[in-house]
Amino acid sequence: MILFLAGTSDARELAIKLKEEGYQLLTTVVTDNAAIELKKAGLDVYVGRLTSEDFLQFINERGFEAIVDASHPFAEEASKNAQSSAKEANIPYIRYERESQSFEQEGITLVDTYGEAAELAFEKKGVVMLTTGSKTLQTFTSKLLNQPDIRVIARMLPRKDNMEKCEQLGFPQKDIVAIQGPFTREFDQALYKQYGVTVMITKESGKVGSVDEKVEAARELGIETIMIKRPKIKYENAYSSFLGVINHINDLFKTANK
Repeated sequence: MILFLAGTSDARELAIKLKEEGYQLLTTVVTDNAAIELKKAGLDVYVGRLTSEDFLQFINERGFEAIVDASHPFAEEASKNAQSSAKEANIPYIRYERESQSFEQEGITLVDTYGEAAELAFEKKGVVMLTTGSKTLQTFTSKLLNQPDIRVIARMLPRKDNMEKCEQLGFPQKDIVAIQGPFTREFDQALYKQYGVTVMITKESGKVGSVDEKVEAARELGIETIMIKRPKIKYENAYSSFLGVINHINDLFKTANK
């Protein structure tokens, strides 16, 4: 049985393919909405964040033979916890991560951290659109909210916990765009124009995350982009294709069954 870290659309597709290959999976996600989509595909789901201790308990109680980590490229803590617990339990860890894209071009500034992105936006002023989710929202609100010459627009998933977080941080309701993508370049441009955006902040999440559409839409309108680079994690057995993961899993279980 395989413990499978999911939560993104491409992770769901990979989980389905592994199930079709005949493998039994338990998928894990952190939101009920993500769980609904996996359950629709006939997959078993656990909802909740897992610490290293939780992973180990899961492995010991349910006898998982491998972990496939297909979590979001920025789910750094989940990946580290999964990788360390797999090592401690002496079971294989396989990482699927969507391919990176190169964004070293005019109008785009690459930074390593959310704090750097907030600092740079503070220097630039203007109308700043955040497309980085709610997890690190406080990093930006503490630096940018209620500052003269700065208006912050937060685009995020329309979840109850996101809206509650915005309320706790004192985020103006009129500056919240609660909507779920992916979006076309034309949609992004209409949104930028609606709010008069001058700076857009995003993460290098990969093509599946529609980053290129956001960036291209901003570039065509002359909007500056601040992009947060992916966390630097040294993964074992890392693949950027479904086939790579499936072949690795097949080899593992063929060897185990000899």
